[in-house]
Amino acid sequence: MSNYTSPKYILLFILTASFASPVAGAAPWPELLQKNGTVLLPAQDSPYLLANKAQTPGNRSIKAYITYPGGSIEHVTPQTGLMLSIHNWGGKAASGAPSPAYLASTYNVVAINVDYIQSESRHKDIPYDFGYLQALDCLRALHYVFNGLIQQAVVFDSGRIYSAGGSGGGNVTLMVNKLAPRTFACIIDLSGMCKLSDDIAFNRPGGSSLNARYSPLPDHIHFLSKDAQALRFLGHPQHLKQMQALGNTAQIVVSHGTSDSTCPIADTREMVTNLQTAGFTVDAHLISDADIDGKVITNTGHGVGNRTLIVNKFAAKYLLVDGAQAATREGKTDFEYRDELVKYSTPNGTYIR
Repeated sequence: MSNYTSPKYILLFILTASFASPVAGAAPWPELLQKNGTVLLPAQDSPYLLANKAQTPGNRSIKAYITYPGGSIEHVTPQTGLMLSIHNWGGKAASGAPSPAYLASTYNVVAINVDYIQSESRHKDIPYDFGYLQALDCLRALHYVFNGLIQQAVVFDSGRIYSAGGSGGGNVTLMVNKLAPRTFACIIDLSGMCKLSDDIAFNRPGGSSLNARYSPLPDHIHFLSKDAQALRFLGHPQHLKQMQALGNTAQIVVSHGTSDSTCPIADTREMVTNLQTAGFTVDAHLISDADIDGKVITNTGHGVGNRTLIVNKFAAKYLLVDGAQAATREGKTDFEYRDELVKYSTPNGTYIR
């Protein structure tokens, strides 16, 4: 469950295992699908949707799209992993994301797409979540498959849990690793936003064209606190130290065009530098003209090229079961720990997941 209150009034934010917990008043979780399809899952309330009367308490749901290798659960083997494929800002399903069918068949994973909060640009007059509830929505969908397989005694490889996403999906991919730092073996950020800067948050002139529609005014209904802004900084040095202390071992792959002004390349360079300084394993590909091949990579801007093939080009060695550097993770996942050790210090308090 989640309690989210502006730090103007309270300094402790508690979100205890929210991606794995039932939502008060919501319908029970459905049983795991037996073949490819979609399912509606209960999701936690959004403070902005509630404040703007765009949602009633306990009445939010998300759509998850499940793609099995071979099309059904019977093809899940002890080597099968799980993989989020996360769409772009304003998209739905697999738009702007690596193909789930390709991921499932090529890498032997159950691929999961999610229509997270504000998919399809709904609620355009409300601030864009920018990775927080969006990541929790995706983690809920991942938990739905993870727990469903366990409940049905289907053996899979819980050490092979991955995520990939493009643009806004890259942002959410980075955030799921932050909010569940003991879960992922490899994540792939494709031209993602990695910082909710003042420029993007408040639509300041001269920078990115993105506008997350927040207000810096404390009395405004869309006020963005320094705490919420800090949590959404994926290269936050102190938060990276806290992730390392928890034992995060994810292989991080970053692909970003050097002329991208939508999701500023400067922010990505900063994040990569901070990740490397903190000791993370980062495989960064900052795309220049020399990398254009006309098929996989077609430009150095925000689109870059074919995101499915980019995943294959830069991350196949980590994702293939028998890959040269196959990424696996040992030990329990955050779904199994269900503790309150995931903590991130913010200017006025602490975020506790």
